[in-house]
Amino acid sequence: MFARLNAIIAVVAIVLISLSHAQAAVDIQPDTLYPKVAFDTSMGKIVVELDRTRAPRTVDNFLTYVVKGEYNNTIFHRVIAEFVVQGGGLTPALAELPSTDAVVNESGNGLSNGLGTIAMARDNDPHSATRQFYFNVGDNKKLDPSKRRWGYTVFGEVVEGMDVLEAISLVPTEHNKTLNWPDVPVNQVILNKATLLAR
Repeated sequence: MFARLNAIIAVVAIVLISLSHAQAAVDIQPDTLYPKVAFDTSMGKIVVELDRTRAPRTVDNFLTYVVKGEYNNTIFHRVIAEFVVQGGGLTPALAELPSTDAVVNESGNGLSNGLGTIAMARDNDPHSATRQFYFNVGDNKKLDPSKRRWGYTVFGEVVEGMDVLEAISLVPTEHNKTLNWPDVPVNQVILNKATLLAR
């Protein structure tokens, strides 16, 4: 009887340890209002500061992908000088990555699609953003909401590495036959790793 009880206790302990590790693996710093994320790209380092006070759902969604390593070894697949640098959704083999549920549009939060900000990409459905994001490399206020339409949710800004972002925005691009998409870099720009920085 004692042997069986000890076995049950051991199993429960293993389950609890596994759960604690799983929770630690998705720690998105819920109490940090302005978390920072470092992007280690093939062209240099970019650091963004996110704004959880203005876009809480978007920041939580984005950080969940970051902490789970979902952005590691992805590419910036859409680059348009003086407009946007977009990534987060494709592998170097040009495979589209799976995503979780879409996040509610928070574009009416007072943050604007200005130079050096980070925002969520989406389809025509205003509430369709999942994992893809973009950096504004121009003053893109036309992407902000208006009285008659939803905008694109801005949720942070670049605080380090703006020169790296600008360099990425100027790489040569082409119409990619595999994707049948325009504005794809001729030579891939890789997001090697995205890391949530310590508080």
